[in-house]
Amino acid sequence: MAEQAGAAADLQQKYRQFLDLLPLTLSLAGLPPSEGRLFGEDQIEARAITVRTAYRVARATAKECLGGS
Repeated sequence: MAEQAGAAADLQQKYRQFLDLLPLTLSLAGLPPSEGRLFGEDQIEARAITVRTAYRVARATAKECLGGS
């Protein structure tokens, strides 16, 4: 039971960190808005890859700026 609570708390903390970094992530990704058109599956996957890469950079930058590991 305590393990589940700890896992839930860890997940919640990671989610909060993700949300905190989301503005920086999207800025770093530099993706243009859809402007009302729908993206195809390949375009969505390419954009997702870009966002994941930008998130890694945003997380590393935040850690570096905060002096943490």
